[in-house]
Amino acid sequence: MLSSCVRPVPTTVRFVDSLICNSSRSFMDLKALLSSLNDFASLSFAESWDNVGLLVEPSPPHTVNTLFLTNDLTEEVMEEVLQKKADLILSYHPPIFRPMKRITWNTWKERLVIRALENRVGIYSPHTAYDAAPQGVNNWLAKGLACTSRPIHPSKAPNYPTEGNHRVEFNVNYTQDLDKVMSAVKGIDGVSVTSFSARTGNEEQTRINLNCTQKALMQVVDFLSRNKQLYQKTEILSLEKPLLLHTGMGRLCTLDESVSLATMIDRIKRHLKLSHIRLALGVGRTLESQVKVVALCAGSGSSVLQGVEADLYLTGEMSHHDTLDAASQGINVILCEHSNTERGFLSDLRDMLDSHLENKINIILSETDRDPLQVV
Repeated sequence: MLSSCVRPVPTTVRFVDSLICNSSRSFMDLKALLSSLNDFASLSFAESWDNVGLLVEPSPPHTVNTLFLTNDLTEEVMEEVLQKKADLILSYHPPIFRPMKRITWNTWKERLVIRALENRVGIYSPHTAYDAAPQGVNNWLAKGLACTSRPIHPSKAPNYPTEGNHRVEFNVNYTQDLDKVMSAVKGIDGVSVTSFSARTGNEEQTRINLNCTQKALMQVVDFLSRNKQLYQKTEILSLEKPLLLHTGMGRLCTLDESVSLATMIDRIKRHLKLSHIRLALGVGRTLESQVKVVALCAGSGSSVLQGVEADLYLTGEMSHHDTLDAASQGINVILCEHSNTERGFLSDLRDMLDSHLENKINIILSETDRDPLQVV
């Protein structure tokens, strides 16, 4: 991070000092950097509809000395990228979302791809993976409220706790051929087997538990169906990936102490560095109404916040009708414009990535990136 190298000395000395600090940074191979970024916040946390990860890749090998952070990659931001000679752009919003049928000079998003490839600049987007991450965008948004928070919609773990996504359980008594059954199920790929002694009435039995993949389950069922006695007592369970405590979409925030809506507005403005926000008062509410629970979602929060019980909804944008629905239930709504609820996170991200990447590369923030909407 450039600012960590700067000290309050005359301008000419500061410039030389920053060059010395920059020269001490090393390069990272693009693939190694992508792996480290995924370790920081797994792309598996992203929503299924999203387009995340490496979107534009220069021909390999590609090394990265400077990582450029921006909320939105516009043509103005791309000019800044090229002036600062960045090697990889981390754009929170994916500049490529809908499929492109051609790459020409006709549209601004196509021009972004052309200029990136011509100048050997990669483009990476984490988007909703960073929304869900414990140290991500929504967590940063909640930091300005003086509260404890939890995800509104917790994410599922990327993997099952055990092999496979189904469990098959059945008992084998000693009049049956236990060795034959165990040998058969252990011979099926994608099956892990555990067994233990069990008693049914006065009869000693062995309880067999199989964790199976979907493909293996069909073979297990085929085998067990040949033995009517086993098959009739078989239980098949569909396993779920466990929910994660601190990872997921949105945040439900409980304030340390109730405050007036007017106080909460001041906190939000201060945290987001905004002079104006949009407010819809809930029915029967005033600026002196108390706020204890805030439901928030960075960006566009309608789908995440819908139906959540809270005193206040905080997000970047909501539809007219969703705002009316919330207000009719006595819920206050604060809208700050889409990217104003996200962009401030990038300063925290720069510091976190500097530490996570062990200061191996330069990480810089865009100075031209801004929300396209202004209050005039």
